[in-house]
Amino acid sequence: MKRWYILSAIGQDRPGLVAELAQLVFDSDANLEDSRMTILGSDFAVILLASSGAAGAGNRLAQGAKRLERDHGLTILLRGLEGQPRGPVPAPGHVAMRVLAAGADKAGIVAGICRVLAEHQVNIADLATRGRPGEGGSPHYELTMTVEVPERLDLALLGEALEHEADRLRIDVEIEPA
Repeated sequence: MKRWYILSAIGQDRPGLVAELAQLVFDSDANLEDSRMTILGSDFAVILLASSGAAGAGNRLAQGAKRLERDHGLTILLRGLEGQPRGPVPAPGHVAMRVLAAGADKAGIVAGICRVLAEHQVNIADLATRGRPGEGGSPHYELTMTVEVPERLDLALLGEALEHEADRLRIDVEIEPA
């Protein structure tokens, strides 16, 4: 029977970390199914989905994760999934949309936009943010999300709610088909 595992790891960035994690999955008789990796600040962060039908793969992943924590100063969380992973985005009865927000960097942008989406039962499938210098060197913030919008939801109503929040935050926001 195929089992599924989520592994997340963070640690100071350096060459070779992806190779170490991929080798751990391979050495544990597992397959790397899906992953997201990035550098945040000075740290490397990864979350990956692995699967295996081999007996003891979960134990081998756990033992290897402890070794990587010790040898490479990583912080690793390993979790077995119950059942199968969910299907692709969008989920049945939903439509995939992209939400883009940008403006002067300030606290509360992600919280405000995400709160509006939650109030409308919109599921966030992917979220990325980044700060960069704007005009005159002032901080500029960008947010990009792929979301699952229930088919029954009035998109105009969602758009109005997002625009209201954008006005409150003094940022620009767009929602468009993914």
